[in-house]
Amino acid sequence: MSPRPASAKTARAPQKGQQTKAVIIDAALNLAAQIGLEGLSIGAIAEVTQMSKSGVFAHFGSREELQISVVREYHTRFEQEVFYPALEAERGLPRLRALFANWMKRTSAEIDSGCIYISGAVEFDDRPGPVRDALADSVNTWLAAMYRAVVQAKAEGHLREEADEKQIAFEIHALILALHYEARFLRSPESLERANAGFDNILARSASPDAPGVIADAADHRLKTVR
Repeated sequence: MSPRPASAKTARAPQKGQQTKAVIIDAALNLAAQIGLEGLSIGAIAEVTQMSKSGVFAHFGSREELQISVVREYHTRFEQEVFYPALEAERGLPRLRALFANWMKRTSAEIDSGCIYISGAVEFDDRPGPVRDALADSVNTWLAAMYRAVVQAKAEGHLREEADEKQIAFEIHALILALHYEARFLRSPESLERANAGFDNILARSASPDAPGVIADAADHRLKTVR
């Protein structure tokens, strides 16, 4: 005799559980952007989602597990908005430009809400543990992708032979950190323009004369970037 098929109600149970967990993570992510990962708690999420504490706890056995899930979800969304769309651009400077442009777009949207990578670094920089590890892994994964884009740009001949790939990647990251500080904390109205100018200056110093999107200025022999 063949086993009886599972009822529709039984089959829907795991799917409903996943949907509920996704709702909790989304609410926790929005809350963490405002008050930081350290401000998250089972009770706070239960209040925001209008669920019971036991209901939230059933999906996340601890506050730490909730925090890690938020970090992973943030990283997934970051990749979807910044990294993957840039892969449609050609290797080299076009892709590096796309990565920076996408990063700037996301950063601009986070000026009011906050960046979990940055706020999390402040909260967990001197606190070893799984949450810090999850944050560091996510940031290192993204920075490694940015560095690969710089290396590819050099391999394509778009950067000068003497260009320091690690320094270029470092300075690009520094621009984003400065933008968050200037725009979010100091409320500087020129921060976005200055960050873009900083990126252009990096390319003007490092790009080869025949790189796409770059023209040589015969008057002063400098390179200028074209957006």
